[in-house]
Amino acid sequence: MEKITFAGLEINKINIVALLFSKSMLLAYVLLVCAFIGIYEVFDLRYFSAAANAHASGLNPTDPALKEAMRLAVFGDVGEVNRNIPWTLFIANYMYMIYTGSGIIFLVALAELMNFHLVARAAAGFMVAGLAMVFAGLFTIATDLNMLNMLWMLLTPNMGAGMWMMLPLYCIYIPFVLFEIYLILTNKREWAKRLALPILVLSIGVDLIEYFIQAKLFSMNTARHLWTEFPALMFYFIISAFVSSLGIMGINSFLVHRNKPEYDALMDLIRRAMLFFVSVLGLYEIYGYMAVDKDWSFLILFGPFRPLYFGGYIFLTLALPFLFIVKAGKPIFTLIASVCVVVGGFAGRYLFVYGGNANPMSNRFGMGYEKYDFYALPKSFNYVAPHLGEILIVVGSVGVCIIVYKLFDALFSVGELREHH
Repeated sequence: MEKITFAGLEINKINIVALLFSKSMLLAYVLLVCAFIGIYEVFDLRYFSAAANAHASGLNPTDPALKEAMRLAVFGDVGEVNRNIPWTLFIANYMYMIYTGSGIIFLVALAELMNFHLVARAAAGFMVAGLAMVFAGLFTIATDLNMLNMLWMLLTPNMGAGMWMMLPLYCIYIPFVLFEIYLILTNKREWAKRLALPILVLSIGVDLIEYFIQAKLFSMNTARHLWTEFPALMFYFIISAFVSSLGIMGINSFLVHRNKPEYDALMDLIRRAMLFFVSVLGLYEIYGYMAVDKDWSFLILFGPFRPLYFGGYIFLTLALPFLFIVKAGKPIFTLIASVCVVVGGFAGRYLFVYGGNANPMSNRFGMGYEKYDFYALPKSFNYVAPHLGEILIVVGSVGVCIIVYKLFDALFSVGELREHH
């Protein structure tokens, strides 16, 4: 393929029409259409709710539910964090994408420092996949904030708000990762290795600051049992993210490297790393549910979330992958395990976001647990299933991943295995 060299970087001369209408991009467009339909649905729900209409106002203008619906319609707070409304699917997907993407970048940078030459040869593709997931996470949270809220945040900046803590982080982190990819693509391996350590620190920094932002948001709530009591929750997020990250790396290896001589060795390396982190995560689960509030444990283990916890999370993230990777075998077993942990990892993040709000009660006054309501009679189990608009936006965020990776690969051939000099 004919190339153009710029600043030492070889850029492929590509056919724009062929790129834009390739199978991968067409799939991404379909997913993005889903996202835009979801954005319309959520916008309509937030600002044009049918609950706040003239008929309802005439029947009972002092109805508290009507006043609350009108407040939500005016200020656009549907889906935001408060004591009554659980966090949304946006938050679950944002956290999953950000933690998994930064986890991939962390693991690749660690492999560089530890001289895993095979991973270093595939580092460009893996890092672009991680960066694509970070962009997908930011896309999801941007749709949650929506343009009107973001405009208001810019016009009346509150530097202590979550968005203003995220902006500096990603304005530093993303350029660092892009520069690391540039060093790899231009075969400046020594400089890439030197930059790997700051990348490691920044990747963990992303997780720590994200966790701090979430903790800051929790301070406005008195009791989100899973979030506030689960032991060493920060480490749980990191360990579970590493499992999902290795799953994405396994899928990426199959799609990109399956016809290359080093494919078997690369998949076996991913298998061994996944076996380690799946084992650590399993031990953490046992310890966690022994230490967390027993009422909440019973809610997850024996309540309405039981099918998702055992079927979607324990089975897919821990049990089934362990059976496939406990012994060395064909790469297809590692691929199956990779798909399982990617799906199961999302189920786990969903459980923490929604399940952590499912029992939002406190005993602040020593009179027993308070009960909050959501436009209904007070109840102890507070759960609202995701809106269709949220589901479509989350599905559409996968299209963002595909477009980012495909553009990088078309221009710079990031999927190639590069010699480690």
